[in-house]
Amino acid sequence: MPAKHFIVGTAGHIDHGKTSLVRALTGVDTDQLKEEKERGITIDLGFASSTFSNDITLSWIDVPGHERFIGNMLAGAAGIDLVMLVVAATEGVMPQTREHFEICRMLGVRRGVIALTKCDLVDNDGLDLARADISALVAGSFLADVPVIPVSSRTGAGISHLRDALAALACQMENRGVSGNFRLPIDRAFVMKGFGTVVTGTVFDGRAEPDQTLMLLPSGKTVRVRGIQVHGQPAREARRGQRAALNLAGIEAAEIHRGETLVTPGGYRLTREFDVRLEMLSSAPTLAPLHPIHLHIGTTTSVAKLRFHDEIRLATPGSRIFARVLTESPVVTLPGDHFILRRFSPLETIGGGIVLDNQPPRLRRKQSEGRKLATLARGDASAMLVVFVRESAAGCALDDLVPRLGISPEEVRQLAEKSELRMGGPQRDWLLTAEQCEEIAQRIQSILSAFHSRNPMLPGMPKEQARIALNAPWPDPLFDWFLGQDSRFRREGDVVRLSVHKPSLSGQEAAASSKLEDFFRSAGLQVPAVEEALRNSGIELKTAHTILYGLIREGRLVKVGQNLVFHKQNIVEMIGILQNRRGQRFSVAEFKEWTGVSRKYAIPLLEFLDRQRITRREGDSRIVL
Repeated sequence: MPAKHFIVGTAGHIDHGKTSLVRALTGVDTDQLKEEKERGITIDLGFASSTFSNDITLSWIDVPGHERFIGNMLAGAAGIDLVMLVVAATEGVMPQTREHFEICRMLGVRRGVIALTKCDLVDNDGLDLARADISALVAGSFLADVPVIPVSSRTGAGISHLRDALAALACQMENRGVSGNFRLPIDRAFVMKGFGTVVTGTVFDGRAEPDQTLMLLPSGKTVRVRGIQVHGQPAREARRGQRAALNLAGIEAAEIHRGETLVTPGGYRLTREFDVRLEMLSSAPTLAPLHPIHLHIGTTTSVAKLRFHDEIRLATPGSRIFARVLTESPVVTLPGDHFILRRFSPLETIGGGIVLDNQPPRLRRKQSEGRKLATLARGDASAMLVVFVRESAAGCALDDLVPRLGISPEEVRQLAEKSELRMGGPQRDWLLTAEQCEEIAQRIQSILSAFHSRNPMLPGMPKEQARIALNAPWPDPLFDWFLGQDSRFRREGDVVRLSVHKPSLSGQEAAASSKLEDFFRSAGLQVPAVEEALRNSGIELKTAHTILYGLIREGRLVKVGQNLVFHKQNIVEMIGILQNRRGQRFSVAEFKEWTGVSRKYAIPLLEFLDRQRITRREGDSRIVL
């Protein structure tokens, strides 16, 4: 059986024995702060680890129960696999019991055990009352069918039974699959003597290895991983679902704070707006739009406001709605992340939910988002990818989809193939639906058709002009790819046309074309500059330019230099003169003598011949090839 590792979080009211129970199960005192020991309560997160004989390791996160430290509890609850709900038999369910339980439920925890502590201090009637209290709390929840195990940390009663229940539960569970880019929300940063800066947290996604470069968000600072510990032991990697400590180089511990996130560079983007599915607690007050609240997501806390989708005016107690979260400080989040909302006064949990879109488009007035968000709420990655691609009329760049989904470029490509999306561009780095491809093709067809109607003599439309007219945020290589994969279009150099288009000349234009060609033919190798030639041709200048371009495209005229054009027949005759002298070395002066041209024409013509590999320059002379 492969090794299994799970994270257990404690939950419960202050002084109900969470820390003592963890110590009884693991032998580790998770109260490490001097103030915690003096006051006898857990203020910050405590950590421990225990291993069972069947190669199952549990990492324990002991969270504070006092309502003043609920923010620390939320940082610890992020990323746990199962919860140990602790209720003291002497008091039963208390306010923080309820709040912790609701937080775990809204954070997506789906497994757990219930420990009834201090059972040595009450009689059987007291135990029955506490059990009834617990049953009422968890009715209809993921803990509804979990046995309530009486224990006493002082006498040791029930501890082995609780340990067995945890082992049995862990046996039924599987390690989280490892995918995506690395992400670790930081809950602690400190200096370890002999090692330097160390951060700890639960790995939410991906994996990291020693010597890997990571980025700290939101600061954007890069760090190098010196070493890794998992469950308190040196490890070759830290992977999704594990409790890990990373020794970092390139940064001081004082520069890192709880709530920051360690990530794969380029794999995530900060956001201040994201769409969510929100659930309000039945005990919550009615919440109006843009009312300030506390947002807890991962280990991050931020002041936030909500906008409600689909013309919902109020978030009422017990309601489930779609909303957009607007945060004061940037956060790192992905679809599927859970969050908690707490009000300012009194400080209490009012709701929570799940992130659906971490980079949503700007909200338009009266725009309905319900259908889209309902699709995202199903959690199907392929469906999510299609939704994100469809949002833009021109598709999406792969680099924009990676941080929106939290997975690698190759994983995005695999999803695209599964979803029958098209991957465009030379690097397959732009995703489009078949419908988008057809819509864009029709727009290009319309643009080119209009251009051909206005310019029947031209072979096609300048490609850059066509790309600008399309008004799509496409880089040039993507536009080239799109034109090349659709048989309706032809690209020839910097010109694009409809495949069916052929330049056509009217009778008058055909006569002008013949006249212009005759002009260049008769000029031999002593042609005037192009602009001068066109002005002297007797043809309207704009028409003359169009005809000249067409004659060059058809090969009747040859462009030799920036402002020099010769008739093809004259170029062929010049080449014939040289072919009779193959292997002969010659100078510029000799070339002038053979062809009868001045230096003004000789140099451009020789450079043209060099480009055509008819001659080769060697120092001040050339050789006929």
